[in-house]
Amino acid sequence: MPPQKSNTLTAAELRLMKILWRRGESAVTDLVAAMPQGEALAYNSVLTTIRILEQKGYVDHRQEGRAFIYRPCVAEEEASRSEVRHVLKRFFGDSRERLLLSLLGDEEISAEELERLKEAIREAGPGEETGRSRQPKAERLQEETEE
Repeated sequence: MPPQKSNTLTAAELRLMKILWRRGESAVTDLVAAMPQGEALAYNSVLTTIRILEQKGYVDHRQEGRAFIYRPCVAEEEASRSEVRHVLKRFFGDSRERLLLSLLGDEEISAEELERLKEAIREAGPGEETGRSRQPKAERLQEETEE
């Protein structure tokens, strides 16, 4: 029996997706040229990986002359949430509490990160009638951590 296909991203797939999210539409030659130094992949490896991403539904293509131009079909935020849900289900039995407690138990967490988490929990708490959705706060937290 063949192994079950995974819809999560491998390291090589994620590298290509990050380039596509940043650049937008790209041919395979553009993707090869945009690979960071020290992480370069051969043309055939990029082509194989991009075809796998297309099978998984992360990218699609259009033909321009003889070249295929690939574009992301899945937004980076959507892919990120999907990966977190996968980890949540696989390692934490779908328990957000267990996941958060695991993160809080990490000795490398800073006081600033803890404060941002506390604020996010307060804003996401039940019974609040702020009229705002939770998603913008999550995006703000992600942006703050990337800075």
